[in-house]
Amino acid sequence: MDKIQELLTRGVEEVIDKKHLEDALKSGKKLRVKLGIDPTSPNIHIGRAVVLWKLRAFQELGHKVIFMVGDFTGLIGDTSDKESERPMLSEAEIKKNLKTYFEQAFKILDKSKTETHYNSKWLKKLGFLEIAKMGNLFGLHEFESREVISKRMKAGKRVSFSELMYPLMQGYDSVALKADVELGGTDQRFNLLAGRTIQPFYGQKPQDILMTTLMEGTDGRKMSSSWGNVINITDEPNDMFGKVMSINDELIKKYFVLATRVSMADIEEYLKLPNPRDQKEMLALEITKLYHGDKKAASARQNFIEVFRNKGTPDEIEEKSFKPGTYKLSEILTLTGLVASKSEARRLFDQKGVKLNDEVVGECDLELDGAKPRLIQVGKRKFIKIK
Repeated sequence: MDKIQELLTRGVEEVIDKKHLEDALKSGKKLRVKLGIDPTSPNIHIGRAVVLWKLRAFQELGHKVIFMVGDFTGLIGDTSDKESERPMLSEAEIKKNLKTYFEQAFKILDKSKTETHYNSKWLKKLGFLEIAKMGNLFGLHEFESREVISKRMKAGKRVSFSELMYPLMQGYDSVALKADVELGGTDQRFNLLAGRTIQPFYGQKPQDILMTTLMEGTDGRKMSSSWGNVINITDEPNDMFGKVMSINDELIKKYFVLATRVSMADIEEYLKLPNPRDQKEMLALEITKLYHGDKKAASARQNFIEVFRNKGTPDEIEEKSFKPGTYKLSEILTLTGLVASKSEARRLFDQKGVKLNDEVVGECDLELDGAKPRLIQVGKRKFIKIK
């Protein structure tokens, strides 16, 4: 009973229909619990992992969990939380992004007990008549009533027909998977409710819905890959630890609740530490432990103390070898993976965020001899040795 109550309350904003779901959980009935994620970026961040951990909680209670990658819906992209239209992605981009999605999800879910799907399997087969019948279940005023869409329409901004289609597709996913419960963030409310509307049309009982709290990113805005304020579950331990240490102090408790599995009682004990820095250090340790284990998390903590408190450099720094020749510093940053793109490199140079042998470098096109050993630092946490 305690596990059921925590499942329904911890990090949860709303449950529809809460009594129905609570009774089903108490009855011992084995539920089919669905979560779908669109691969609009290559990595799953800890904000998206909130619902994955909730799915894991259902799994631990003995329910059948279904993890679905939206390779079809991802082409269109959901704009539930966007202030402008999301450009459609190509099939090649989606295929590239989803390459490791299941592998990442199984950092959290028990692979042997997880049902997996791509939604292109059924959505590609739908014809105009089928879509029209589902579309007839909704009115344009319902779609327009969504806050973000309403703002865009009032401002005269474009709203595409594909955006109107997205809730139908997500709703039909629940039909195809015969979902008893669907999970999602609060920004997914309309799409989640679409499943409850469409399922009875196909003779199914409407799914219950559990919506989790959205997480802010490292800059205080909603965590989003498009803003680059994310902590990815695939981040290296040192990088993950450092990113958590950079969050605003007022987010410490929220991160403990949403991004860790620490008990609520232990969270309160951590929050009694007088210095927010120490609270955050324990938070960073707990999050890093989840994805990398105790030993690597402890090493990341020690690395952070050495580099940031004692103003030193890490004991272990990755080394990269280059053939003799001349290279632009921005080129080296991209080749070593210190930055994702040349535009990111230029932005870091403008922000004085690149150091060469402990000296700030402001020239993006500075040419270096690739045969000479050097220490390069990007931001506060990324180091690499060139030889």
